Amino acid sequence: MFYFLYPNMRYFLRHYPFSIALILVVSYLSFFKPPTLDDEPLFMFPHFDKVVHCCMYFGMSGMLWLEFIRAHRRQRAPLWHAWVGAVACPVCFSGIVELLQAYCTTHRGGDWLDFAANATGVTLATALALHYMRYANTKQR
Repeated sequence: MFYFLYPNMRYFLRHYPFSIALILVVSYLSFFKPPTLDDEPLFMFPHFDKVVHCCMYFGMSGMLWLEFIRAHRRQRAPLWHAWVGAVACPVCFSGIVELLQAYCTTHRGGDWLDFAANATGVTLATALALHYMRYANTKQR
């Protein structure tokens, strides 16, 4: 349908389907109007939303890393592709989302601490993926 817009779209849809789905879910969750949950017992400590932000971006970056590793397990792909796709893109995406929340919505506000929590989630997923790749490389020898 929209394959003429980006010639490698089939490649991304075939190799990164869960990552694309997670990006869409995170995008939706970033802009929908949440219900008020002030009385819920789950939110008993301050900045609970920062934990949620960290988990969302940990999942997004982690899935990008997993699908990159799975897609390139047979052929050698440059690791900088994964750094761009699984680290730089989610962090930039996070910054753009926070700016859009601050300037384009009335029910959401951009927050630097949200951005920091998002970047922390990406960093944790990257550390875990690099540890796994190092483990997998030593096991192959």
